[in-house]
Amino acid sequence: MAKVSKNARVAQRAANVGSGKDHVKVVKPVKNPITGKISFKEAIVHKDKVKEFFDNK
Repeated sequence: MAKVSKNARVAQRAANVGSGKDHVKVVKPVKNPITGKISFKEAIVHKDKVKEFFDNK
């Protein structure tokens, strides 16, 4: 098996900047004001936008 240098792996990650590894699945509990029941809102967002997802009301 051929060895791959660390620098080659870092360069490969830089080439895949737009890949799915930059996204995460987030789950936010949402309370229904009429019935009082809790439901969950799921979304897949970019990891830089997670805080904005939870700040929105």
